[in-house]
Amino acid sequence: MEKSRVLVVGGTGYIGRRIVRASLAEGHPTLVLMRPEIGLDIDKLQMLLSFKAQGARLVEASLEDHAALVAAVAQADVVISASAMSGVHLHSHNLSLQHQLVEAIKEAGNVKRFIPSEFGMDPSKMGHALEPGRITFDEKMELRRAIEEANIPHTYVSANCFAGYFCPNLCQMGTLLPPKEKVLIYGDGNVKDTNFANQVVVGHFYHIFYEGCLTNFEIGDDGAEATLLYPEVQYTRMGEYMKKYL
Repeated sequence: MEKSRVLVVGGTGYIGRRIVRASLAEGHPTLVLMRPEIGLDIDKLQMLLSFKAQGARLVEASLEDHAALVAAVAQADVVISASAMSGVHLHSHNLSLQHQLVEAIKEAGNVKRFIPSEFGMDPSKMGHALEPGRITFDEKMELRRAIEEANIPHTYVSANCFAGYFCPNLCQMGTLLPPKEKVLIYGDGNVKDTNFANQVVVGHFYHIFYEGCLTNFEIGDDGAEATLLYPEVQYTRMGEYMKKYL
């Protein structure tokens, strides 16, 4: 099978580091964007150097340096963005950076496939989402429109809830560990949370658990279920996954 030159943007993040390792494991010539904004973050630098030791090539470019970004993109067949989009106060900034990546891909003109940073609930199905959490979906749809208007070949990945963030803690905010004494049920109508970040999270919980928006829909002709696309993958069932926390 012909291998693709894969450029990963955001390769040191939660998702990005796993994409880099998977790309290398599949034998793809893998490039990882190394941004000068890394500054004095020694952990990220060491991770990038570990990727290099495993065979990846580090490409220096800032997402805010258009010429350098175009030059980086021009070296790849596939561009995967794993830039963080989950932090409430990061949305607008990271959306702007992804738009700059779209402009670079458009100018380079050689990319065969672009996978933008989404990886959560499908924003195209969340037009009814509650404020203030709907900002997540509105901004992702804005980016989708830019990608499609630029006629960039693309794939959107909707992975819904990441198990490590939602399962062992039974969706209790502020912890990643299983609760030992009590479980809080959010949204009884008696207390109004004034914390903006908590409002966003509780809004998402409402759509996920009350509306069932991650399960009650048809994928449609323009999408595909990943387990059907990749039946060779050994998927972990929830009961087995939770055993590590016992």
